[in-house]
Amino acid sequence: MNKREMLLQRQGWADALIELGTKDPRVVVLDADLAKSTLTCQFRDKFPKRFFDMGIAEQNMVNTAGGLSLTGLIPFVTTYGVFVSGRAWEQIRTSVCYGKLNVKFGGAHGGISVGPDGATHQALEEISIMRVLPEMTVLVPADYHETKKAVLASASIDGPVYIRFGRKKTPVVTAKDTPFEVGKAIIMKQGTDLTIIACGTMVASALDTAERLEKEGVSAEVINLHTIKPIDRDAIVSSVRKTGCLVTAEEHQLAGGMGSAVLEVLAEEMPVPVERVGIRDTFGESGTPQELMEKYGITSKEIFEKAHSALSRKKIDIRSLS
Repeated sequence: MNKREMLLQRQGWADALIELGTKDPRVVVLDADLAKSTLTCQFRDKFPKRFFDMGIAEQNMVNTAGGLSLTGLIPFVTTYGVFVSGRAWEQIRTSVCYGKLNVKFGGAHGGISVGPDGATHQALEEISIMRVLPEMTVLVPADYHETKKAVLASASIDGPVYIRFGRKKTPVVTAKDTPFEVGKAIIMKQGTDLTIIACGTMVASALDTAERLEKEGVSAEVINLHTIKPIDRDAIVSSVRKTGCLVTAEEHQLAGGMGSAVLEVLAEEMPVPVERVGIRDTFGESGTPQELMEKYGITSKEIFEKAHSALSRKKIDIRSLS
């Protein structure tokens, strides 16, 4: 497999906030007593009068951000994804989304790879509970560069945006000049036999799987679905129409996550054999990121196995099952 540069997604978050703050005095940042972990401390040090540490009071933080947005400011709210999406969901729903207020949410430490922090700090459900909210845009960038681009792009969206990013260093799979457009998936690798759709940290694993499959003569198309909502229906349907089968991969519960969003599209547009890689209805635990990814079956190994399963199902003549 390719050896890739490893960078922090949360540094992309921090770098983008500083860039936005330099260009636009309306940008303010609110944090819930985790500025060192989320790296918003870097924004605080540069723009101390535009940074608000709200303490461990996520509900108040979201309501405050909503109020600030009504004055014309652009608030960026950040804490661990599990806390902002869980503790403050009702405030996000009613105080922000209901009025389509211009508040951006940074869900740090997303996924199971938070590691030793354990189940209480591992955000495995927030894609589901954020994408169900009307007016909410949901972004799950793959690496440092894409996280930075997602934050920059969110500032130009009139309304709430949720951006999920991880804690640990992740493989860099995009470049500084790779195009990024909200709502437009990226075809990372062209293929004709199988489609692999991934988001976040799983994009690198999907690319590794495609490389392994290629050695077996299987041509896999890899799609980086960085925008979960609004979803790129055209990219999904166009790819599976060509390949005839699909594997989805995400660092999230299978119920309601990125894979579910893709299946909703296919059920309406182009049903094909689908296999999914993700967390299977369980909480995480403490461990190193790699140990947890392996234990819960969300590595390139599982994507490879699911790929073969999808390919075998594609070969079945449906008429023979009737």
